[in-house]
Amino acid sequence: MSIKEHPPQVHIPVLLEKTLEVMNPKAGENYLDLTAGYGGHAEAFFAHTHEYTTSVLVDRDVTTSGHLEKFIQHGADFRTLDFLAAARQLVEEGRTFDLVLADLGVSSPQLDRLERGFSFQGQGPLDMRMDQRQTFTAKDIVNSYRKDDLMRILIRYGEEPRPIVRRIVDAILTAREEQPIETTDQLAQVILAVHRGRRTRIHPATRTFQALRIEVNNELGQIEDLMPLLPRLLKPQGRVGIISFHSLEDRLVKRFFALEKAAGYEAELDVITKKPLSGATYDVHNPRSRSAKLRVAVKK
Repeated sequence: MSIKEHPPQVHIPVLLEKTLEVMNPKAGENYLDLTAGYGGHAEAFFAHTHEYTTSVLVDRDVTTSGHLEKFIQHGADFRTLDFLAAARQLVEEGRTFDLVLADLGVSSPQLDRLERGFSFQGQGPLDMRMDQRQTFTAKDIVNSYRKDDLMRILIRYGEEPRPIVRRIVDAILTAREEQPIETTDQLAQVILAVHRGRRTRIHPATRTFQALRIEVNNELGQIEDLMPLLPRLLKPQGRVGIISFHSLEDRLVKRFFALEKAAGYEAELDVITKKPLSGATYDVHNPRSRSAKLRVAVKK
């Protein structure tokens, strides 16, 4: 089967029931989905709110628009932007919402379509762009970044121990001197060779691929800059839910919510999830929910 023939997989929205329970959408409330993707969360929220014309769906991936068409036909506004650019735009427009959701994970179709280059489980181009209009790819990082820069992103975004990172980076530098590393399986093989003979709980390429994806899409920078905008996007008593998938994302969300809590009377948000709601506990039948964490806050 060629790359382009790889069958699309169904995207199951993570922590859906718990998200609905805690955010409690009501009829007539408007909704902002900052990572609408394939519309799983949106469909469930709209089933409760029935309010399309003042709601906004956002996704940087141009391939998602067809999956959101039914909401657009009902009057929802769709913006093909990254969530930070969309949030800034909506703040400038003075738009506010009863419900705001950001699911920070990569969708199943993105992961499962080998031509998108997110997965080491097959052969695909070393891409990893969430926005395919962007020219900068994982191949550019792997083949052009200096040693120090490769080590920086693998340590910071992959959370790999420095000795392992040094060996992985040296192996990448050696391999790319012979020929450019252009496919996901090429890179995975380089990393596997470094780990040969060592037992690991997860696939040895997992953290390197995570680090590259974060760098390509500026994921952490986007989250950090988004958080202070959220109170400005919410109506009084509006609720915001953030679903994160690894500790680096969750740490940024947790830190911002903690700062809000520490602000006392000056706080704009009241955090209603004392602890994050875990996919491993509340969404056990969805394998890709295992690492998911949901945090929810309400505007005072």
